[in-house]
Amino acid sequence: MPLLDIIVFVVYLLLVLFIGFYFYRKNKNTNDYYVGGRNMGSLHVGLSVVATDVGGGFSIGLGGLGFLMGLSGSWMLFTGLIGAWLSAVLLIPKVIKQGHKFGYLTFPQLLKENYGVTVAMVAGIISFIGYLGFTSSQLLAGAKLAVGTFPELDLLHALYIMGAVAIVYTVFGGIKAVIYTDTFQWGILMVGLICVGIPIAYFSLGGWEAISTILPDRFLSMTNISWVQFANWFITIVPIWFVGMTLYQRIYACKDEKTAKKAWYIAGLFEWPIMAFMGIALGLLARVGAEQGLFLADGYATAAGMDPEIGLPLLLKNILPVGLMGLMVSAYFSAIMSTADSCLLAASGNFVTDILGMKENNPNAIKVSQIITFIIGLVAILIASFMTSVLDLMLLSYAFMVSGLLVPVLGMLWSKKKKPLAALMAMLFGGFSTLLLTFFEVNIPLGFDPILIGVLISLFLYLTIKK
Repeated sequence: MPLLDIIVFVVYLLLVLFIGFYFYRKNKNTNDYYVGGRNMGSLHVGLSVVATDVGGGFSIGLGGLGFLMGLSGSWMLFTGLIGAWLSAVLLIPKVIKQGHKFGYLTFPQLLKENYGVTVAMVAGIISFIGYLGFTSSQLLAGAKLAVGTFPELDLLHALYIMGAVAIVYTVFGGIKAVIYTDTFQWGILMVGLICVGIPIAYFSLGGWEAISTILPDRFLSMTNISWVQFANWFITIVPIWFVGMTLYQRIYACKDEKTAKKAWYIAGLFEWPIMAFMGIALGLLARVGAEQGLFLADGYATAAGMDPEIGLPLLLKNILPVGLMGLMVSAYFSAIMSTADSCLLAASGNFVTDILGMKENNPNAIKVSQIITFIIGLVAILIASFMTSVLDLMLLSYAFMVSGLLVPVLGMLWSKKKKPLAALMAMLFGGFSTLLLTFFEVNIPLGFDPILIGVLISLFLYLTIKK
């Protein structure tokens, strides 16, 4: 990569680290560290929510979907819009007042109020494991991007660099550093996609004539998807808006209900159609480039045999001029970091508050939180080093949390009769049945995702034991 691009990228990394160190001096306790003092505004929180949810995994993953199936891949983020707006209407009014009143820092603390200590502890463990895997998926996304754009790096070294930067500013800055860097990084991503990546790729590859000539019609259709595939995305992604620790942290961080709802509406619109079509479009253009032989020097004569998730980084490397390449790489790293930092902090919050049970008034709370965040980051890097697919790892983490936590959360919100044993069994059998079905590659009828079976098992146990 040319020196100018490297300088642009290094400046971006230094700015991100500066934000982390700036807020390091402003964090007085775990209330500041995990929920930002509960006085954040809707725009910053809304952009942070969408940056966290879409982020790098979906950015690189969407590029892979665009490469594989074209415009129909955008339906994945339509489920994000549905989830955001449903939770704004159904969830936020029920949890924000309680969260502020009792000073909650995590999502399982709500469950503790309704189901007791044991259920909250198990929920904390499930959420922690899920977000540990999710953090790993984001670091892997960054490593794949780095390998595609920095030929001198191998995947493992790229993973170490990505992990180091994300860990450092998250460890020091806490949630305010995360939210403000998310806003900054989301701005970079939008400018990079709208003003640089998409227009340059479109005209460099030959515009609409090349796209329509090279790609089969199904790539330009919104119906190149089965109803089962959409259902799998729906049952995996929509429920995460009700059980995601990163989202509860941001609800608690908002100053009031109106602010939180507005933030969620902003997030939904940015998910679909804005980010959905931009991410898919670049993946689709990468497919055009591959079929034109653009990646021949990288070892790929056509799209056949390529890792779909590497197509987008290779496209950027081959079409962008000096200077703009550094900006575009920074844009995609921004997306990746904005999710990795949030997931890392969520896992840390679960471990410190729900598993260790540390109180806010503990004089060592901030220091312990930072140490735990650092250790979790190192473990996430280790996990990522053994994985190959960003989207698979990300969706598996989603599935584990959703199938274990969704039914008890819905019961907490709307059931008058709350039985701790029902919630506990629903969590354990729901989450781990999904993992077992996935690891043993059990074929589910009609091609449904194992998460459906996990949720149904969880629901059956909850309703049976609750009677």
